[in-house]
Amino acid sequence: MMDRLSQSLNFYSQALNLRAERQKVLASNIANSDTPGYKARDFDFASALHAAVDGQQPATEGGLALATTEPGHIPGQGPSASGMGGVDLEYRNPTQPSLDGNTVDMNNERVQFMDNSVHYRADLQILGSQIKGLKSAMEPAS
Repeated sequence: MMDRLSQSLNFYSQALNLRAERQKVLASNIANSDTPGYKARDFDFASALHAAVDGQQPATEGGLALATTEPGHIPGQGPSASGMGGVDLEYRNPTQPSLDGNTVDMNNERVQFMDNSVHYRADLQILGSQIKGLKSAMEPAS
């Protein structure tokens, strides 16, 4: 029973986690728009969500697995090498690189930031309505 509940909520919870991580990446790009030599970064949201939902990698966990050499050791995770859990950041191809080597295109970053924000809100509303539906299904009929 609990597996069915978690499966029904898994997609949107993974999507919310990935959207939050992407928002951090886009905010970092915007914050570093005047930093000489800064390279804009992002990740492929669709493939990251597909991998997270299929269980290949969690959306918010990742990094280096710690070795467990004895049966009593507790498994753990080290910090992610990419700085983000489970998602590999890629560099964006600049449309018009600046003379100082910065590849942040503020118009593109603003559009991506707002698009991600709108999708985050939509995912949050859908997840909320799913929870309400499950809650009403569990309440006894009067």
